Amino acid sequence: MSIPNSLLALLAEGPRYGAQLKSDFETRTGGTWPLNVGQVYTTLSRLERDGLVTADGPPDDEGKIRYRLTDRGVEAATAWWATPVMREPAPRSELAIKLALAVTSPGVDVTSVVQVQRRSALTHLQDLTRLKRAPARDDNDLAWYLVLEHLIFATESEVRWLDHVESTLARTRASIRESADQPTVKHSDQSLQEQR
Repeated sequence: MSIPNSLLALLAEGPRYGAQLKSDFETRTGGTWPLNVGQVYTTLSRLERDGLVTADGPPDDEGKIRYRLTDRGVEAATAWWATPVMREPAPRSELAIKLALAVTSPGVDVTSVVQVQRRSALTHLQDLTRLKRAPARDDNDLAWYLVLEHLIFATESEVRWLDHVESTLARTRASIRESADQPTVKHSDQSLQEQR
């Protein structure tokens, strides 16, 4: 997730204080990605250093600085909207790692691990679906709805992947059992010599 680009996008709407940026970001993403206010100010400092934002006047009576975009910041925000999000190379998925280790660890019931995860994912999916029932009343609700839909699709994908893992385990284990049940043909030393 790109915090710098998100802050630039919010500042493209007008100047804001760091606390306002934090609040607006969390409101628009439905609170699914809470930001630390320190992270916001650290990011603003970097954006200022890079010439993308600047102070919108002197600090207020409490010493707080309101920030606005520079021309370069406007260009960067506009470019962000026009650029596809790049997928990170092979993110570490704790679930994938857990199952890979379970498959190769003696004494672990992999099917049970899969079923526990599936139950958890389905419960999460039901919770997300319940949240979705309320219709969007404004743009902030619509923003939250889109984030919620993303979470629902990701959870559905996890459930489908777990189904795939379970069927792969069953097929692979059946194939291994069949191979083990096949009689092995042994050639005597004499028959090997005759073949030469």
